[in-house]
Amino acid sequence: MLRLAARHGRWCLIAGLLAGLTMPGLAEALRPYLPLMIAALLFLAAFRVGPDAIWRGLGGDFGVIRLILIYQIGLPLLVFALAHLLGAAGTTAALAATLMFAAPSVTGSPNFALIMNVRPEAALRLLMVGTALFPLTVLPVLFLLPELDTGAVLGAAGRLVAVILLAGGAALLLRRGRWEALTPAQEQSLDGASAILLGIVVIGLMSAVGPMLTSAPIAFLLWLAFAAGLNFSAQLIAFGTVARTTAPEDRPAISIVAGNRNIALFLVALPPDITFDLLGFIGCYQIPMYLTPILFRRLYGGPKTGQT
Repeated sequence: MLRLAARHGRWCLIAGLLAGLTMPGLAEALRPYLPLMIAALLFLAAFRVGPDAIWRGLGGDFGVIRLILIYQIGLPLLVFALAHLLGAAGTTAALAATLMFAAPSVTGSPNFALIMNVRPEAALRLLMVGTALFPLTVLPVLFLLPELDTGAVLGAAGRLVAVILLAGGAALLLRRGRWEALTPAQEQSLDGASAILLGIVVIGLMSAVGPMLTSAPIAFLLWLAFAAGLNFSAQLIAFGTVARTTAPEDRPAISIVAGNRNIALFLVALPPDITFDLLGFIGCYQIPMYLTPILFRRLYGGPKTGQT
């Protein structure tokens, strides 16, 4: 069953998206378990990749630190400046875009790479290092957006760092034992488990989208178009610019991270009136995020650039 899921991982995501949109009761029931499931996703990705591949390349031609500085500081500052130039500063859309790019990689980015059969190591490195550095990289955004609760942002970042250390560390320790070298069948089974779990996670993440689709369809479509535009354009621009300076096998994973960020980190740091408006964007943002393995598979090269 797991190997079948690995071969058809994109359909697991489609099924999850449809279930999240059409079954709000199930989505609401799964939402309390999202932190546990996200930790499990990270564990599977780290176990699948292994310690040697994770740390290999940290000092490459275009190091992970420089990428994080571009992604988590350069891009949000650029968006903030553009919003001011266009007279859109202070709008919910400008805030959403700034916070999205200030956030580290979404936890599922290595799993997205696995579903597309491209190398996930760079995505996992950006996730782990970017999240660890988030308390520092977010400081310029905290300065520019005084409405954010600094303590809440740093507290949420600390909790995520703890989850990454626990889940990722446990996976890497296990790989040092009897599973130091995985067989192709074991790798395929892990890929299938990731695909199934991603399909379940997206149901819980869509808990705010289903009601919005029925109660405010125009707002839903506008937020969806905005979220998809940000996500997809960031991936395309990264694929054609910064990712070109890296090893060819890492280019897809680095592009995935450019558009798929953990903006939900900021939910605990915003006043309730701002949070309510931002939830529409965050809910709709899950759709282009989980469509990434489907829509970008051909661009990123599938089996030719990654593991078979």
